[in-house]
Amino acid sequence: MTGSHPPSIGVEEEYFLVDPSTRDIVPVGARVVERAAAVVGGLVAGEFATHQVEGRTPPCTGLAELHDEIARVRAALVAAAREEGVRLCASGTPVVEGHGPARPGEHPRYQAGLAQYRAMLEDLSVSALHVHVHLPDRELAVLTGNHLRPWLPLLVALAANSPFHRGRDTGYASWRSVIRGRFPCLGPPPYAASLEDHRRLAVAVAETEAMLEPNMPFWDLRPHPRLPTLEVRCMDVSPAIEDTVALAGLVRALVVLFAERAAQGDPGPRADAEVLRAACWRAARDGWTGRGADPRSGRMLPVAEQARRSVGWARPLLEGYGDLPRVSAFLRRLADSGGGAQRQRSWARAGGGLADVVDRLVEATERGGPGTP
Repeated sequence: MTGSHPPSIGVEEEYFLVDPSTRDIVPVGARVVERAAAVVGGLVAGEFATHQVEGRTPPCTGLAELHDEIARVRAALVAAAREEGVRLCASGTPVVEGHGPARPGEHPRYQAGLAQYRAMLEDLSVSALHVHVHLPDRELAVLTGNHLRPWLPLLVALAANSPFHRGRDTGYASWRSVIRGRFPCLGPPPYAASLEDHRRLAVAVAETEAMLEPNMPFWDLRPHPRLPTLEVRCMDVSPAIEDTVALAGLVRALVVLFAERAAQGDPGPRADAEVLRAACWRAARDGWTGRGADPRSGRMLPVAEQARRSVGWARPLLEGYGDLPRVSAFLRRLADSGGGAQRQRSWARAGGGLADVVDRLVEATERGGPGTP
């Protein structure tokens, strides 16, 4: 896998639909998807909450291609949203106060979740970035996931973009991660010695009714149930397409590295589940400006240093795939102006309050840039 032909990658991005006057979320997802699907077909879909939509890319080989596909799908959703009188907003959580609980869509899985989790779903309004890396050998995908598990907190910190939730500053960089962390079936996956062990664990959790379907676990890292990919699901959505693309490039390099190790018989570190969950919590609290346990050494280091070391470790692959400039530029942007959470807070402090935060997020989402801090 380390040759000049990298595995394909794809992403899914979830977005809120907001009223341009009140900045509140608006439940018109089905109509927006119908309009956008006329342009990009099945690359758009509804989400759990009716005030959200999802954009997907086809499998891409290069990061430039991935950038163009994200931009194409976003453009269709932006236009469709405007036709419905709303705007597309890439933030991990709704910024301003919402009116009542989230309204789930009509999909049978959403209705089953409502019956199973009850009031826990009332504020499950969260928008994520999912990265898929082509890895058709499901046994190898599970073993690769064992290696990647300790990197999940770093990815949470790098992508953190949800400091506000329904009208208040939570004090966290990724409140989306906190909301998801309440659910027993979400968060880092358990260590699994094999694909069969992975299935056994999913069945055991599903039998407690903490998971809807054992064949479709919603852990932050999983072999996708239907696609030949390893999927990483722990990251907040970003308005900046370049940031999304860089994160996807870094994830791909790490997956390739760890797939090689797993194929050579390395079982991967047995990171303690409770410690890993705690590390994800701290990453959600502090984001880019925080500290955490380095995935390789276990030492407490600034997130910026962890990121630098991770890029250095994956450098041969990033260089071989031509991805190093984009990933390095992403880390420079974080060093210069902070992550998404820092940008949102700087916009709020600039004088316009949370309404201005929503406006800037919408502007950045529509043009695909990071926004001015």
